[in-house]
Amino acid sequence: MIAASLSDAAARLPGLPGLAGALEFLRRPGLAGLADGEYELEGRRVYAIVQRYGTSPAAEPRFEVHRRYADVQFVAAGAEVIGWAPAGRFRELEAYDEKKDIAFGRASDWTPVLLRAGELAVLFPEDAHAPRLAAGAPGRVLKIVIKVAV
Repeated sequence: MIAASLSDAAARLPGLPGLAGALEFLRRPGLAGLADGEYELEGRRVYAIVQRYGTSPAAEPRFEVHRRYADVQFVAAGAEVIGWAPAGRFRELEAYDEKKDIAFGRASDWTPVLLRAGELAVLFPEDAHAPRLAAGAPGRVLKIVIKVAV
């Protein structure tokens, strides 16, 4: 897992194909005006999901893991906490869905990662994560998740 501001991300991210295009998409003018939904950047190899939602308290966070994609989770407005743990601490409770590339469960001894507007986290298949957690009190968030095939 890597956390960075959008302005510093290019210097901190590994050379995974697709990440440069992801950062370019996040820097585009009018990002906040995009409608919720999916946007293909490089077909299904790299695509963005624009979403607006309210965060929730972190009583028992629902963790997820992916096998085929890394997530670039960018907070465009608002703030949220993403719970993070190495995949070895992840206990699967809902079987992996190959079509959606996701399994859900719980993680022990996880770390909260606070993301404010303009900040992102890159989460790889070895990173269990629980997005949508409240940063203090629940609030509204505009987030763009870019899925990058690994």
